[in-house]
Amino acid sequence: MKERRETLIGKRVPRPDAYAKVTGAAQYTDDIVLPGMLHGAMLRSPLAHARIVRIDSARARRLPGVKCVITGQDVPAVRYGNWRLVPELQDETALAAEKVRFVGDEVAAVAAIDRDMALAALDLIDVEYEELPGVFSVAEALAPGAPAVHAEHEDNVSLVRKIDYGDVERAFAEADYVREDVFTTHPVSHAYMEPCSVVAQADRDGRVTVWTSTQTPYYVQCLLARTLGLRENDVRVVKPCVGGGFGGKMELRPWEFAAAWMARATGRPVKITLSREEELACGRRRHPVTITSKIGFKADGTITGKEVTARLDGGAYNGMGPTATFLIGNFGAMLYRFPSYRYDGVYVYTNNPPAGAMRGFGAPQALFAGETQLNLAARELGIDPFDLRMMNAMRPGDEIPGVATVGSCGLRECLEQVRALSDWDRRRARREPGEGLGLACYSFISGGVFNWFDTKYPFSSAEVKVFDDGTAQLTTLAADIGQGSDVVLAQILAEELGLQVADVRLVTGDTATCPQSDLGTWGSRVTLMAGNAVRAAAQQVKRRLFEIVSLKLDLNVIHELECGDGHVYAKSKPQRRIPFGEVVAMAQRANRGEPLKASGYYTPRDCGLVSPAFSFGAQVAGVKVDLETGGVGVTGMYTVHDCGTELNPMAVEGQLEGSIQMSLGYALSEELVMDAGRTLNTSLLDYKIPVAEDMPPSLSKTVATFEPAGPFGAKEAGEGLACPTAPAIAHAVLEATGFCCKDLPITPAKVLAHLAATDPERAG
Repeated sequence: MKERRETLIGKRVPRPDAYAKVTGAAQYTDDIVLPGMLHGAMLRSPLAHARIVRIDSARARRLPGVKCVITGQDVPAVRYGNWRLVPELQDETALAAEKVRFVGDEVAAVAAIDRDMALAALDLIDVEYEELPGVFSVAEALAPGAPAVHAEHEDNVSLVRKIDYGDVERAFAEADYVREDVFTTHPVSHAYMEPCSVVAQADRDGRVTVWTSTQTPYYVQCLLARTLGLRENDVRVVKPCVGGGFGGKMELRPWEFAAAWMARATGRPVKITLSREEELACGRRRHPVTITSKIGFKADGTITGKEVTARLDGGAYNGMGPTATFLIGNFGAMLYRFPSYRYDGVYVYTNNPPAGAMRGFGAPQALFAGETQLNLAARELGIDPFDLRMMNAMRPGDEIPGVATVGSCGLRECLEQVRALSDWDRRRARREPGEGLGLACYSFISGGVFNWFDTKYPFSSAEVKVFDDGTAQLTTLAADIGQGSDVVLAQILAEELGLQVADVRLVTGDTATCPQSDLGTWGSRVTLMAGNAVRAAAQQVKRRLFEIVSLKLDLNVIHELECGDGHVYAKSKPQRRIPFGEVVAMAQRANRGEPLKASGYYTPRDCGLVSPAFSFGAQVAGVKVDLETGGVGVTGMYTVHDCGTELNPMAVEGQLEGSIQMSLGYALSEELVMDAGRTLNTSLLDYKIPVAEDMPPSLSKTVATFEPAGPFGAKEAGEGLACPTAPAIAHAVLEATGFCCKDLPITPAKVLAHLAATDPERAG
C-alpha cells in the first residue's frame, strides 16, 4: 500500500520575517548606519514650470560640514525612464538641468555631516527661475496653443495606445440598448509605511553598492549604471526589508542617483531618506484618468460591443505611464465576452507631479468605469447584476484578439459563491432605508509579459543548492516587499524537494549574489514567474539525486522515485527510502565533492501580449448611508477569488485585507488636493487613509481552479483584489440612495448634493 505524501501546498505557513518585523528587529534602509556616513537631501523646485536661468551653490559649498553639492550642471544629463522599452519615451534626468516641470522637481542635492546641516545647505543654494505658464489638467494640456511640457511633444501627447477588434459600429447598430458614460478617477498616494530611502557606498575603484527601498533591484542596477556611466556589474544593489511599495518603488529615483554620485565624489557613504511631506507632495501617485465608455446590449442582456477612450494625466514625466495606458485598455476588455471592442488611450503631459505604477496598475480605473457602467445597465434593463454578469462572463479559452488568451477562469464560480456568501437575494429584498448591497467583479494579470520588453535575460531565475545535512538554499532576486513572496517561494521549493519550509535558507535581494535576472515585483508576477524558476531548479536537483538513488535501490527508471518527508523513496515501495541529506552526500562523493546545485529560469512563451495567466473574482459590499450627513459606512465585504491553486491561504487572506484597506481609501476618503500643481495635503493628518477601526467585517473564500502556466496551478492573488472595492461600494451607494458616483472619491458632499437635488424638501 502506498503512503500518502504530506504536502505543503495549501498550508497556512507564516512568513519567515514575521518575528523580526513585529519585534522591530527587521532592518530597513534607513536603519543602516555606516562608518563616516554623510546625510543627503534634495533641493526641489517651488515652481510647476520654469526655465532654470542660473544656479549658484557657492554659499552651500562653503557651509561647514557640507561635503558635496551637485546640480544638474555638474552631472551627466542622461535621460532615462520607462525602463528600456522605447528610447524616445525616456524623458527624465536625475537632476533638472535646463527646466523644471512640476513642483518638487529635483534640481540639486547636498551631502553633509548630518541631515540638519544638509537641509540648511539647501536654503543657501540660489536658483534663478524664469517662470513659464503651466497646464494642470488634461483639458488644459490638450487645448490649442497650450504651453508644451516637453518641447518634443508640442501637443503634450506622449503616446497613444489602441486595441481594436470586431465591428464596433455594427455592434451598436444591432444593440437594443446602448449607454454612454464618463467616469473620472483621482490621484492617490501609495502611503506606504516606509518612506523611500537609500544608502550608497563607493570603493576605491569607483564601484558602487546601493542599499535602497526598492521593488526592482535589477532595474535600479541597470538604470543607475547607465546614468552614472558605469558598467552594469560595477553597481551592486541590495534590497533590505521594504515597508511597502505597491508600485511606488519600482523605478530609478533621483535620490538613488544623487546618493551614488556623491558617495563616489566624497569617498564616504551617503544616506538620503525622504520625509512624509516629500512623499505626499512629490511622490509618484496613481494616474488620474477620464474614461468614456459606451456599451451595447441585446434586450436579454447579452453584450454586443464596447468602446472605451481614456485620457491619462501623466504629470511631468512618462515613468511607467505608457504601460498604464495600454493596461487600461486591456482591463476594459476583460471579464466579459465582448464580440467587438475598441480602445483609444492617450497619455498626456501636465505640470502635475508624475504619476506611476500603483497596485492594480490601470485596473482600478478601468474596472471602476466598467463595473459601475454594467451596474447602471443592469438597473435600466431590469436584470439582476449577478444574472447580467453570469450570461456574459469570460470562460477558459476566451481571447482578446491579438492581446490576451485566458487559461483558467473561475469567474462564474466566483459569482455563484459570493452571491451565496453575501446572502444577496434575501438581504437585497429586505434592506432598510439607506442600506445597499453592491457588486463588482475583477480580473488581473499574473505577471506582465508585454512583447516590447528587452529579453536580454530570462524574466525570472533561481538557484537551488542542497546540503548533506538535509537542508537547501534558495537564491533569487525576486523581491519580497511585504507581500509574503519569500514564504511562498520557500514553500514551492520545499514541496518539490520533499522538505519543510524550515529546511530552506533564503538568499534574496542582492544583485551581486543572486542570479542576474529577475524583473522585480510588479504585475503580481513573483509567485508565477519566480515560482516556476524555483521549480525548474529544484527539478534539476531532483533528477541528479534520483540518478544516484536508482543505482542504490537497483531501480531501472528514475521516474519511479519521489521526494517527501525529508527522504527520497520509491513510489511503489515507499518503505524503500533514504534520507535526503544522505542522498546529497552520495551525490557529492560521486562527483568528487562538487556542490549539488542547479539554476532554473522562466520566461513566458506563446501567451499573448499581456500575461501567461489571469485571476478572476467577485466582491459584494454592504453599506449604510447616513441620509442626514451623507456619510457612507461600509458594513461588510464579501469576496470570492480565483487564484488557481491556493498555495498559502494565510498569504491570500493578507493580500485581501490589505487590498480592502487600500481600496476603501480610494473609494471614500483619500484625495490629493491640488492647486496649480501644488499638493496641499502633505501629512497623514490631512491625507485620510483608513485605519484599523475603519476596516469592515469581511468574509472571503477561494474557488478551486488549476492554472496550467503556474507553479502547482497557482496564479495572481495580490493586485486584482484591489480593484472591485470602489465600484462595489459605488453600486451599494446607488442602491441605498439612487446616487451613482462617477467621479471618485464618493464623499458625503456628493451624496448630500444628490439627495438635495432629488428631494425638494431637503433642498428647501
